Parts: sequence; structure tokens; C-alpha cells
Amino acid sequence: MTRVYDLLIQGGFVMLPLLGLSILTISCGLDRAWFWFQLLSQEATLVNDVLGTAHSNLEQAKDIAESAQNLPIGRFLYAPLKLKQPTPETFRLAMEAAGDKEFIKMRKGEKLLETIVAVAPLLGLLGTVTGLISTFNNLKIGGGGTTVEATKVAGGIGEALITTAAGMIVAIIALLILRTIVTLHSQQMDYFAEVGSELELIYRQVWYEPPLTPSPSHPLTPSPHLPENPGD
Repeated sequence: MTRVYDLLIQGGFVMLPLLGLSILTISCGLDRAWFWFQLLSQEATLVNDVLGTAHSNLEQAKDIAESAQNLPIGRFLYAPLKLKQPTPETFRLAMEAAGDKEFIKMRKGEKLLETIVAVAPLLGLLGTVTGLISTFNNLKIGGGGTTVEATKVAGGIGEALITTAAGMIVAIIALLILRTIVTLHSQQMDYFAEVGSELELIYRQVWYEPPLTPSPSHPLTPSPHLPENPGD
């Protein structure tokens, strides 16, 4: 802690906003890490349960999805299943609307990290300039400067180097977190599309369209969602 405090003092006033940006970066990173850990560790099991149950009992599949409302994939699957006898178009529209809403929530923190990636190096550059200004102000060429003056010059150079390094470190960490979030977000969009298509297919084939051959579980009767006379 003493070493960190010394670096903050040596870096000058620019280190204060850089410290604030580093705290925001770490906080955002921890928040997103917890969010993605919960989602990625539970969604596969939930999807398997919902899709597996949807083949035989749509109401039970809805209850499973409803019990996982703390997860984006749970809210995504629940949105169409909670509808009362929807058409396939309405079923798909409900999924798409829920998916768009969840994708927006998944992008939480991206704008903040983008700002930090852009601002932190500029603050480091600002500290470099102020450090060099301080160096030249205390530099007396040909004047045979004293030890005190040499110390001030060294302090200005140290300020320039420390702020530059701090700005780059904060920006690099923020960029790594941002790219990780963007990659996970892109993967989830593909996964949601795959799961949504499979659920829609189950709904169309098992629950909406009439079976081609009679069976004990699905007698050959017109679908309750379709009119018996197409001309009506």
C-alpha cells in the first residue's frame, strides 16, 4: 500500500482521475464476471430441461422457464411459452422481442469501458506533458544546478513516466474486459437464435400442426389453433 501511495504522489494530480477510472474498470469487470458466470454455468441445463419437457408437456416447460427468471435465457424461453395458444408467427415475435431486450441488458458496462479505453491513455498523455513541463521549468542549462534542482527534474521525469504507464495499464485492462464481454455477447446471440429456432420447431410440429398419423398421445384431429374450414 505504501508503494502504491508513493506512485500516486509521484504521478501528480492526473493520477487521481486515473485511480477513479481503474476502480470503475475493476468494479465493472467483477460485475460482468459474476453475471456471465451465473449465465454460462446454468443456461445449458435449463435449456435442456425446457426443450426436453416441451415435447411432452408445454405447460410444464413453461413452469421450468418461469422458475429461472433470474437468467436471461429463462426470460427468453418464458416469453413465448406464457402465451395462450399463439400462432407460430406470434410465438416467434415474442421470442424475438424478449431476445432483443436481453441482448441490450447484456451490453451493460460496454459504453463505460469504451469511454475508459479512450480517456485513460489521454490522461496518461496529459500527465506526460505536465511532467515534462515541470522538468523543463526546473532545468537550468549551464547553471550548475544544485541537488534540490536535480531532484525536482527527476521528479518531473518520474511524473511523466508514471502517468503514461498508469494510463496505458488502465486502458489495456478495460479493453481486455470489453473485448471479452463483446465476444460473449456475440456467442449468446447465436445461442439464443439456435435455442429459439429449436423451441419454435417443437411448438410447430408437436403442438400447432396436426399429426400426419394418429397416435395415443396425438389423435388425428384438426389443430385447435386452426379453423376447421379454411374458407371461414
